[in-house]
Amino acid sequence: MQIAAGAIVTLAIMPACAQKANTQKLLDKTITASTTTSLLSTLSADDMGGRKIGTPGIQKAAAVIANEFKKAGLKPLSKDSGYYQNFTLVNSQITQKSIEVNSITLPDSLSAIISTQAKIAASDKKGYEILTPKDQQEIYKMLMSRRNPKNNALVVLPSRFQRLLKLASRLQSNQISSPYNTIIICLDEPVESFDVQAENQLQITHLANIVGILPGKTKPDEIVIFSGHYDHLGIDPQNPEDSIYNGANDDASGTTAVMQLAKYYTKLGGNARTLVFAAFTGEEEGGFGSTYFSKQFDPQKVMAMFNIEMIGTQSKWGENSAYITGYEKTNMGEILQKNLKGTGFTFYPDPYTDQHLFYRSDNATLARLGVPAHTISTSKMDAEPNYHKVSDEISTLDLPNMNRIIRCIALSARSIVQGEDTPSRVNTAELD
Repeated sequence: MQIAAGAIVTLAIMPACAQKANTQKLLDKTITASTTTSLLSTLSADDMGGRKIGTPGIQKAAAVIANEFKKAGLKPLSKDSGYYQNFTLVNSQITQKSIEVNSITLPDSLSAIISTQAKIAASDKKGYEILTPKDQQEIYKMLMSRRNPKNNALVVLPSRFQRLLKLASRLQSNQISSPYNTIIICLDEPVESFDVQAENQLQITHLANIVGILPGKTKPDEIVIFSGHYDHLGIDPQNPEDSIYNGANDDASGTTAVMQLAKYYTKLGGNARTLVFAAFTGEEEGGFGSTYFSKQFDPQKVMAMFNIEMIGTQSKWGENSAYITGYEKTNMGEILQKNLKGTGFTFYPDPYTDQHLFYRSDNATLARLGVPAHTISTSKMDAEPNYHKVSDEISTLDLPNMNRIIRCIALSARSIVQGEDTPSRVNTAELD
């Protein structure tokens, strides 16, 4: 009996060892240091012009990423636009406005308008929802949620909250295109009638996320997202010596990781859940690419999001380590670390909680909807010498360590990709 039991154990171990060996062999073949270096060099090269939105440089970068997704064998996002998820950003400036409430003209200082329409003509008889938030927290959430609202609204604030009109004015510029008008006034009496006439100067920018799909085999309706942003700051003409913000670490490193992971998972095959690989635009302008992307998905169907941001430098703990923003908000970090047992790699909780990184990157929109959406990074946010500087070039990065990080992300995600583990959801009642 003892011999037979031992034989059974041996037979049980052999397939596991073989599977581990095959996984390592595939990692060695696909996520190579040479390919990582090549992709990162291409995205952060001078001829990309800093990849600022609305420039030829970012269009060139988008074409590179789309081609890599095609070479990897990902399914295009749509038949019409291929790997391009197109949308429009509208920079708006109200140049003239007249607001009457209860037949009395309201001073300009007591109103603000957020709109993507060139002309605004509004009254209570034309389908405007009147909103009266109860406290400052509700006001703030209401204003922030209206960066891309679905309806027209008149928001009535108590006069003591006039300072929030400044926030509304900032939200006025750079809106994802949508046919809406949000009119905000300060008034301490019920609104019986109103009439608004305004003119809006608009500047249209066409943008695109690059998205590829690897359909799931047994759980195709459950989605796992791997993402990074490919835009950066462009060119500083005032700097005669080095004018290009190459953005090698921020975030050509994360985008390179996404392309490498796409290639790895298509070759691995057999993924139970559908994998979505996304390179976002407009992160540096306010997260517009990820905001648009996130609203195309049912958040209940998104099981996890791996957002990868600035992994080109060593973390504060040195090699073979990274941190996860919002680590304590779900058990996703624990799952990833379990899958990395024996690798010598460690995922740490975010050490820069005072900077609120969980809600400052492209994971934020889905995280606010309860999705276990986290950002993986190594950036030393208190001492990263090249952050948002023209010196953020490939020569400043630790490429062997970065390549190991990409491999470890692939390994750490395997049980989630296969549907064996499902991270807990973010408690939306406790959002910062």
